[in-house]
Amino acid sequence: MQFAERLNNVETSAIRELFKLLGKPGIISFAGGFPDSALFDVDGIRAASERALTEEPGAALQYGATEGYQPLREQLAGFMAGKGVTDVAPSDFLVTTGSQQALDLLGKTMLGPGDKVIVEGPTFLATIQCFRLYGAEVISAPVDDQGVNTEALEKLIAEHKPKMVYLIPTFGNPSGATLTLARRKKVLELAVKYQTLVVEDDPYGDLYFGEAPPPSLLALSAQVPGSRAWLAHCGSLSKVLSPGLRIGWLVAPEALRERAVMCKQFSDANTSTFAQATAAQYLKAGHMPATLAQVRKVYAERAQAMGDALRKELGDAITFVAPQGGLFLWVKLTGARGQLQDANVFAQRAIAKGVAFVPGTPFFAQNPDNATLRLSFATADVAKIQEGVARLGQALAA
Repeated sequence: MQFAERLNNVETSAIRELFKLLGKPGIISFAGGFPDSALFDVDGIRAASERALTEEPGAALQYGATEGYQPLREQLAGFMAGKGVTDVAPSDFLVTTGSQQALDLLGKTMLGPGDKVIVEGPTFLATIQCFRLYGAEVISAPVDDQGVNTEALEKLIAEHKPKMVYLIPTFGNPSGATLTLARRKKVLELAVKYQTLVVEDDPYGDLYFGEAPPPSLLALSAQVPGSRAWLAHCGSLSKVLSPGLRIGWLVAPEALRERAVMCKQFSDANTSTFAQATAAQYLKAGHMPATLAQVRKVYAERAQAMGDALRKELGDAITFVAPQGGLFLWVKLTGARGQLQDANVFAQRAIAKGVAFVPGTPFFAQNPDNATLRLSFATADVAKIQEGVARLGQALAA
């Protein structure tokens, strides 16, 4: 068969490929980017689905508007208002099949062969693949523990004149970094100055462990005149409620949103109306605050346990910044005292010891740092985390 040439620009996900190795009995996985299924509010979701079928069974089981199920759009507007976004109406939301579809729709509507996109280095692997699929040249901007370096970002924007800048400002995947308030405002100012679309991907912002993070770019855009016209915001219920519902959304300038709606019509017509009706009923019932409080508590405990175990078991062989939220801990091998400094080799040794993680290399669009790796603390309890990190220490010493 002769396949589309655009497939030559991408390869299968390194993370998905890694999962093929995880069937070994007794393996402890820090590899996935999943929430813990044991924390799903099954009773609340069941009750919400039953209400959806009782109150509006025809609407819940029928085709729906491509833009989204109106009761859900209304609930999402209220959900976002609770996070400081008070000037977005229900009609401003395009409901998507997970936020991944929102990113794909942005690629379809904005990108063609040779277009340039700036992303963080490192960033979400699937985003790199998605944008490359549409022929874009993906350029990395450096990241530190305070998020993307805005001075370097401005130089890259001025040099490359990208179609888009894609950022995960809050508890980034994989870096765990959170963009400071000052840098957030600077990003919005750059969007206006250079008339460049900034895409804010925010699937983790509700998963904070202590104080809430700075407001989203969407919330802050009201303070930077003209920035809303150059901002697209992607959100999701996957990490805070259930990935299986596949509920995400896109808030974007009207002209972009209209074209995204058109492209969505070509791909799936509409996101599952039953899933949307269930999510709407769940939000309407007011369950989300309690759900968030529970998952924040559990993930905070696990993040602390993983950090403590890493310091104990690996010591000066690694460096990392303790995460303040999200699902991930980003680690760099230091090579201290001549120890291993290649995370790809380390990953193979770790698998042999019965523990899995994702090397950092595929998260970079350019200039990969082979000394880095991503650990997820979300799906293992404290005892499993301690045992898994002990195995990492054994693997490093092997």
